[in-house]
Parts: sequence; structure tokens; C-alpha cells
Amino acid sequence: MSAHVTGYAYPWDVRPGFADRVAASGVDEVAVAVAYHSARAATPFDETRSAVVARHAALYRPVGAGWGRLRPAEPDWVGPDSAGEAVAELRRSGVDVAAWLVLTHNTLLGGRFPDIAVRNCFGEVYPWALCPSHAEVRDYALRLTRSALDGLDVRSVVLEACGQLGAVHQHQHEKTDAVWSPAAARLLSVCCCAACARGWTGSDAERVREVLRAEVRRLVATGDLTAVDDELPADLREILLAARAAGTDLLRGAVLEAIGPGRRVLLHGSADAWATGALPGLTPRAADEVDGVVVPCWNPTGPEEVTAAKAAGIDDLGAYVTAVGPQVGDLADHVRRLRAAGASELHLYHLGLAGPARAPLLRQAADEAHRGG
Repeated sequence: MSAHVTGYAYPWDVRPGFADRVAASGVDEVAVAVAYHSARAATPFDETRSAVVARHAALYRPVGAGWGRLRPAEPDWVGPDSAGEAVAELRRSGVDVAAWLVLTHNTLLGGRFPDIAVRNCFGEVYPWALCPSHAEVRDYALRLTRSALDGLDVRSVVLEACGQLGAVHQHQHEKTDAVWSPAAARLLSVCCCAACARGWTGSDAERVREVLRAEVRRLVATGDLTAVDDELPADLREILLAARAAGTDLLRGAVLEAIGPGRRVLLHGSADAWATGALPGLTPRAADEVDGVVVPCWNPTGPEEVTAAKAAGIDDLGAYVTAVGPQVGDLADHVRRLRAAGASELHLYHLGLAGPARAPLLRQAADEAHRGG
């Protein structure tokens, strides 16, 4: 069966000639970023500049009134409705379009309002990570989704960061790479804010924080940067994960309410329930509430991600791969292995780079996905 292929793009990518490059790439649908985090994005096919510096998270639609203190920022590096204009231009060219929404990754709001950001066991705030356990964050996500989709002619919605971010994703000029073992990073990604702590049923919050701190220190003292296991009591591990899942389920429910019926909803996530970040761990209910799940396959372990998701009972499964940088390799062969592992969709990041050097790679990957399996 042929796999559906979605290519990703930013509003500023949609310039004269872009629709032609989309057609040449062989993708079935373009996911346009409508709400996105801060970034510096290369624009090699824009004759007026080499990159767009999106200094902070922004909504690329008119923001309007009626917000509480959590109000999305407007971008001054593009027009106020650049996403709406990009979608309209693609639709005029006969291209199917999805809205790509990033929900809880917002350093601007997390920095301004640390009381609703993720807080680790040492009491340190992660300003890039809004915590879904707070009703205010969930209400913000609902309003953001409604505003993003208002009047937008899209057939699908792609949800990124629909859950909790953690210790390793991401701050400006990150200097933490390869410092924490996977086990330590997992513990440092446990949110210990007041809202999360209220979900630790039957547990003393400060005692839980101390147990987490002690285990992080123990893991660091071993010097093993590859450690994947911790020594937390099993019942505490279940309590922590249940609290995170509860907030995530409520967040997703609010966003799905805002989307409403009639659009296909794809959820970025991971079969690893402890995963945090742009593709956070899936809760037991997640796959049944959306039309498809997209898992991270940006490196040679991609087939393993697909296999784990299939083992978790996820049937409608997309593989998220990149055509950026040296890790690309033989993209078509990578797609072939992902399809063999059970991926039923291909998600390509990103079409703004689909020029003479990368366009053939994207086309080969799309053709491989369409070949069936």
C-alpha cells in the first residue's frame, strides 16, 4: 500500500517557485508552520536574505483579542498573517495543506510566567517548556489552536509539543549535550511544579523531589553517561508517569476540542512513555483519539522507533525524517527500512531546502514511500 507523504515548510518558504518545487518533490501534502517556537531558519532560495531569525515563539495568524496573560506573540519578521497567506497560495496552486502547530514550546511565555513552566527536582525552571498540568496552559493551547485554524483552508492538523518538554529540549546555545545519561535526563525531565505535585497521589511532594535529586546525583557520581536505568521505586515511577499522562491527556483533549470534526489530526509523539520534547511520550489513550501518530526517525534508529510504536498497538504510523545536514545519508534506503518496519506515512523535514542539492533526495524518498509495501 502506498504511503502518504507530508512535507514540512515555514510560511516564509512559500515564495514564487515554491509550489513548483513542491510538485517536483513528490509530496502529497505540505504542513505549514502556523504556531512555532523560536528558530533561525535558512532561506537559501530567498533572493533577499539568507535566513529568517524568529526571535521568539509566535502565532503566524492574526492574534486578536480575548486572551488572558498567556497571549501568543506576533512576529515582526514576517507579516501578521503569513501562515494564512502561505496556505492560500498553496491551495491556489492545487496543493493540499496541513496546519503545523507547536503548543507547549514557548520560551517567551515560560520566561515571563515561570509559575506555569516545567520545574525540575532542583527547583530550576525550564522556560522553554509550558507545563500541561496547569489549566491556564491548556486553555492557552485551546485558544491558540482556534486562532490558528480560524478561516484556514487545511485538510489536516499536525500537533507538535502536545505534551511536556524536558531537560534537553532546548535552550539558546545549548551546552548540555552528552552531559547527562539517558536515565539522568529522564529524571531531570520530571516536572515538579505545584500542579504536577498535586497529582502525586499519596506522596509527600518534597520527599519525592529529594528522592529524584538523590538519584540524579548518584547517576552522575557513577560517571556512566550511557546509563538508561535508574533506581527509583517502581511505585514512585508509576505515580510520576501517571501525573504527567493526566496533564497530557487534558491538554490533547482541549486541543482536539478546538480543532473540531472534519480535519485529519496527526500527533507527534514517541512510544517511550518517558520521552519529553517536541515528540513527547504517548499516553495509553493518545493513539485512539487522533487519526495518526508520527514518531521520530531522524537517525539510523528510526526503524526501531517504528517497531516500538507498532508493538504498542499503533497502526496509523508516520515516520518523521530529515533532509537537513550530514545525517541525511541514503534517504530512500532509510525510508525503505522504515516502511519495512511498518510505517504507513512519511513526514519530510523540510521543503524550504528543496533545491538542486536536496530535491532529488526528497523525490527519491517520496517515490520510495509511494512504491507500496
